Amino acid sequence: MVYHATTFLTTTEIYLCPESQVRSWKGQTMAKSFSSVKTLLLSTGDVKKLLDMNDVLTAVENAFRLSGLGRVQMPPKMYVFFDKYNGDIRTMPSYIEDLGIAAVKIVNVHADNPKKFNLRTVMATLVLIDPATGAPLSIMDGSIVTDMRTGAASGVATKYLARKDSRTLGLIGAGIQAHTQLQAIINALGKLDEVKVYDIVPETAKALAESAMKTYSKRVKTINAVSEPKEAVSGMDIVVTCTTSRKPIVMDSWVSKGQHFNCIGADAPGKQEMDSAILGRAKVVIDNLEQAVHSGEINVPIEKGIYGAGEVYGTLADLVSGSKRGRTDDKAITVFDSTGIAIADIAVAKLLFEKAQQMSGFPSIDFVGA
Repeated sequence: MVYHATTFLTTTEIYLCPESQVRSWKGQTMAKSFSSVKTLLLSTGDVKKLLDMNDVLTAVENAFRLSGLGRVQMPPKMYVFFDKYNGDIRTMPSYIEDLGIAAVKIVNVHADNPKKFNLRTVMATLVLIDPATGAPLSIMDGSIVTDMRTGAASGVATKYLARKDSRTLGLIGAGIQAHTQLQAIINALGKLDEVKVYDIVPETAKALAESAMKTYSKRVKTINAVSEPKEAVSGMDIVVTCTTSRKPIVMDSWVSKGQHFNCIGADAPGKQEMDSAILGRAKVVIDNLEQAVHSGEINVPIEKGIYGAGEVYGTLADLVSGSKRGRTDDKAITVFDSTGIAIADIAVAKLLFEKAQQMSGFPSIDFVGA
């Protein structure tokens, strides 16, 4: 029998194959013409036009429910770090069988982008995949998806962990993510009496407060910028931290019984927004344990030996699926450690794809074929 050294495009390994098999493969390749795949393209503007926060809240809550029932595949994020540029990229694959959809998101975090390049800190591209064939159904802007699903995750966490009579909100950080955090929490609760906004750049906090007051004047009584982070924490029913900080901003002495915290900013090793002592007296709920230990709000306290992964109460999926209870005591301090999970992306991406299919005017390309 004659063997040939045969290589494939996807690998540098050399395989020894019978000559008859090589002829068979070559014949199939030359004789077969494959069908093309229409891949829908959705721009940033398209995504903004198609997404509604109430729909996103429903989709994200359902994704957490399915996760809690063990009906998803979601490996932890994979990181590549660009220390020279103070940034990183992450890949986030997932599959939700019940929804009949899979996806991969590529997302960066470059903290210096706004100042140096007038670019977003977080940018993402999402590829929606048909699990039956592996074909790309859609390539879409993932930045707005990331903003919306992260806000929605906090909205869902607030529903299960904040006190039912919560009416005041503090925002630490007034960047892009703060906008969708505010939007999701207002939608989740219906109305708020007071919102306080703090940012290290006072003008940013003021701009958010002014624009949000115009947008939500019928649902929020007052929205004001404050000059110190303590003002956005002390006495507030709910607090959201959405910064890129690597040292605590929220101090333990500011925190009182009954408060709920959505911690969004810590999403890479070394990031931290909360005084570690707060975690020790709180009921801590995470979105994904492996990610949270590696890069969430609990990563630094665990690294320092101040907090242990075994102290985490459970996942948001546990609460939504009913396997664990959310808030059971109005005096408890609750913390949601949000690292951002791929199943939330995929749920929103499916929603986008279906809405776009129902409408016309969105371009597509023959991305695979021949």
